[in-house]
Amino acid sequence: MKKLLAVFRIEALLFLRDFYGFFFTFVFPLLMLLLYGSIYGNEPSAYFGGRGTMDVSVPAYSAMIIGVTGLMAFPLTLAGYKESRIYKRFDATPAGKGVVIAAQVLVNLLMTLAGFALLFAAGKLVYNIKTEGSFWAILGALLLSIGAVFSLGFFFTAIARDMKISNLLCYVSYFVMIFLSGATIPKEMFPEAVKKFSAWLPLTYVVELLQGVFLGAAFEEYRKSLVVLGTILIVCTASGAAFYRRKSWV
Repeated sequence: MKKLLAVFRIEALLFLRDFYGFFFTFVFPLLMLLLYGSIYGNEPSAYFGGRGTMDVSVPAYSAMIIGVTGLMAFPLTLAGYKESRIYKRFDATPAGKGVVIAAQVLVNLLMTLAGFALLFAAGKLVYNIKTEGSFWAILGALLLSIGAVFSLGFFFTAIARDMKISNLLCYVSYFVMIFLSGATIPKEMFPEAVKKFSAWLPLTYVVELLQGVFLGAAFEEYRKSLVVLGTILIVCTASGAAFYRRKSWV
């Protein structure tokens, strides 16, 4: 446990020193909230079924935070450490590479939850967003979403030949998904062709699930999102681990 805590502290400091990870996890979602909130406010709108714009935007921006940590921060750190042979060096110590990977997962998980908490607090204080879902339902949806997106990022690094391919897969998937899943632009504004395409994007189901539980919907109403995200979590974790077993960790 002491080894894990020591490595965790180092990984947390490295995360906070990384401008892009810090900015897109903690700052960019707040800027989106304040920008669009200043334009649209949070008055009930028929466009969103009587909900305010910020009521539906905060859970969508939460999906964007999950995308940042799950598709960029965590997998690219994993790929970078592997290519730089950092794991080999840790294997020569009592800690081992398993402690480093566990610390990376824990750091990115906690940073994701911290980014969400900051965004939620700002939405509540500035725009008085409404949340009818229970704390446990929201937390459960968040953890499932985090697990699915993290496993997808892990899978990308597992199938990538080198750091360049990892970067390509992670960056392309991230930017396509945040703009076409409803994480930044409400899906209600999409033309039908884009809506059909977005149905193939994992982050779309994260947005749908989080928006639903925020507004108090039962999990049964989002069975498809639960099945899709659960399947991604299991398949990507298992297949990613299988690919990594065939790779050298030197």
